[in-house]
Amino acid sequence: MTNAFSRYLNLLSSGGEKVKYGGKAPVTDAFDSGAARALFLSTTAFAISFAVWGLVAALAPMFTQTYKLSATQKSLLIAVPVLLGSLGRLPAGVLADRFGGRRIFTALLALSALPALGLGFSNSYAQLLLFGFFLGIAGTTFPVGVGFISKWFPPERQGFALGIYGMGNIGQSLAVFGAPALALYFGDWRPIFSVFAVVSLLWAVFFYLFARDAVTAARRQTLAENLLMLQRSPLAWVLALFYFLTFGGFVALSIYLPTLLREEFALAPTDAGARTAGFVILATLMRPVGGLFSDRYGGARVLFFVFALLALMGLLMSTQWMPIFTIGALGAASLLGLGNGAVFKLVPQYFPEETGTVTGLVGAFGGLGGFFPPLALGLIRDATGSYALGFILLSLFALGCFAINRFVIMSRDEAARKSPPAKTQVSRQKGESETHTR
Repeated sequence: MTNAFSRYLNLLSSGGEKVKYGGKAPVTDAFDSGAARALFLSTTAFAISFAVWGLVAALAPMFTQTYKLSATQKSLLIAVPVLLGSLGRLPAGVLADRFGGRRIFTALLALSALPALGLGFSNSYAQLLLFGFFLGIAGTTFPVGVGFISKWFPPERQGFALGIYGMGNIGQSLAVFGAPALALYFGDWRPIFSVFAVVSLLWAVFFYLFARDAVTAARRQTLAENLLMLQRSPLAWVLALFYFLTFGGFVALSIYLPTLLREEFALAPTDAGARTAGFVILATLMRPVGGLFSDRYGGARVLFFVFALLALMGLLMSTQWMPIFTIGALGAASLLGLGNGAVFKLVPQYFPEETGTVTGLVGAFGGLGGFFPPLALGLIRDATGSYALGFILLSLFALGCFAINRFVIMSRDEAARKSPPAKTQVSRQKGESETHTR
């Protein structure tokens, strides 16, 4: 099965043509093999880092019992790792563009193990907050992998390849479902952090030894050049707004569902964890589907349907009847996964030379989208006794993104298709946002 999967990835990377798309030399069998290996190593690394990042949320019900936390305190604890994981994505992406994904990914995996070990030895709520904040380092790896992978694949295959990489989100399920089960096995939640820390350290060594950066013909831009590009490219900020909703919604729900299901529907911790794992798995599996659809139909067209239907799912989740809530949650998982894949089809399409930097910006907004909703949900719950208002706000935000996508991105692409190629390439020297004609 592994050999068959590798052969399929080799086909995916070549796209059926012997052309250059990132390396100095034409595509060869060796290059194809390198692409398959790069995708496997980075996807696994992302899954491990995402699992480490999600440990605090997965064990939050146990922390609540131990330290008698209020809903607001618990929400803050859940959200703290997301804060650094969000804000750190931009510098991580910039550093990856400058120094290469192999070195930066390795460093982040190794550094993530340190706060994980600290959490295992914590004995107060304040220490949980402190080490939980630095555990956010594990959440900064996403843009590093996107920049690392996109250089190995041709543009017409990047959507699906990055969708496969995005399946590393499954690490959240490993944390949400596996951490409570391990806590029951050990009789304590503290050893779990040491287990995940050791895995992160081991894969850091493995990744450094076997991963290789794709050789690119383009000169690596300086840090200042990458940051200046963000200032001159409003399109990057639009994509960041979309990811604030799609990935932020995924993160917020995946880390808060265990708490919400226990409080709103009186589920047992293991039952709530299993349902949350199902949510994460579904969203993760739909991500490459979103990339595949985007390769075929265009990322903006996929987002058109995602945002419209997501507004409906938000309304369904505002109900307190379990069957309707379940339909809304599973529908939202599917749509958020599709949307994540679509957004990251657009990033390397519009920004092929600054993929890591733009991914850092977009990923930072996505992470922040996972930081604020848990805090808001906790405050709304304390103030109203229900989470309904939070999901109504989700629906309204989805409608706003729907309008922006239709009248900004899709209108822009339609104008580009109608114009001659020579006139649709926008000069970066003029400080305008760049786009590629299709």
